[in-house]
Amino acid sequence: MNFSKKAKFVRANTNVVYGSIFCIIIIVFILTSCSGKAKYEKCEGMIWNTLYHVTYQGPENLKDSIMPVLNNVGESLSVFDKNSLVSKLNTLDSVKGDIHLLMVYDTSKEIHRISKGKFDPTVSPLVDAWGFGIGHTPTTDTLLIDSLLQFTGIEKTRHKGEFIVKDDLRTRFNFSAIAKGYGCDAVGEMLRRGGVKNYMVEIGGEIRMSGSGPTGEGWLIAVDAPVEDNAPGETTALIMELTNVGLATSGNYRNYRIENGQKLAHTISPKTGRPVLSEILSATVIASDCMTADGLATACMAGTLQEALNILQESGTEGMFILTDSTVMTPGFKKYVISEVSEPGKTGRN
Repeated sequence: MNFSKKAKFVRANTNVVYGSIFCIIIIVFILTSCSGKAKYEKCEGMIWNTLYHVTYQGPENLKDSIMPVLNNVGESLSVFDKNSLVSKLNTLDSVKGDIHLLMVYDTSKEIHRISKGKFDPTVSPLVDAWGFGIGHTPTTDTLLIDSLLQFTGIEKTRHKGEFIVKDDLRTRFNFSAIAKGYGCDAVGEMLRRGGVKNYMVEIGGEIRMSGSGPTGEGWLIAVDAPVEDNAPGETTALIMELTNVGLATSGNYRNYRIENGQKLAHTISPKTGRPVLSEILSATVIASDCMTADGLATACMAGTLQEALNILQESGTEGMFILTDSTVMTPGFKKYVISEVSEPGKTGRN
């Protein structure tokens, strides 16, 4: 995967956590279409235990192609499907990959390299051991972290020809931290092949945008403020105007456990196997595609602020980090913020 050093934006008159399907909800404002323009179609539904929304300017019958694309991706990457390619890989020492599995695997390896190991799709056994996996609770037996570290690590696997090969049969993959972003890209590519230039695809808060929104300008995106007791969408941190990029947000302030009076975040370090206690409440990343943004946002949550900034610099992407007492944006990110909210409880909608 090649990382773009500069994302191209269209502006008018004028901004991730391992083994757990989580993101900060990003609200997309779909404004009323100007008269005389082709109609914008909308569709929504459920996929991979989360909601998706698609808005595009083009033929209505393209709606019928959205679910087949997402189902095809799921047949390759979904750990909830026992017959998916990744589920088969988790029980075998190798499997022949399709275009989806190989693309996501290769991108994961690149993000693992760029982040110095902070992103790793094989960390699920550690997430389960700490009680954050589906149906898992921590026990004395499951907290044998050092033994689990023996077979976690994407560096213990390789892409050989058309196959993904594991050195240890016990290694398990879970691409949940990057699959939603890839799904957005896959639907966007289908729409592009259908002649659509203007579209927005959102899955579980990860977004891929192209062209202009219904106003004829860029797409307006609102990012949630990480307020622990608020419902998703209740408090907005800022509003951005973007196009021709992918955007993803990752955070852990709503997903944690209290044990012996200590808050344990669900972001697990692939290196130590222990929860990461970070000053970063949420990380939002802009990249040339949504899959890359999704993986990088996740990686940024697994270290310090400086380490997260280093990841963005190395990948040539832009981002924002909401900390416990402040907000840090890269210069390229700040250019696309059109409204910030400084007082808690305000929505910031204009």
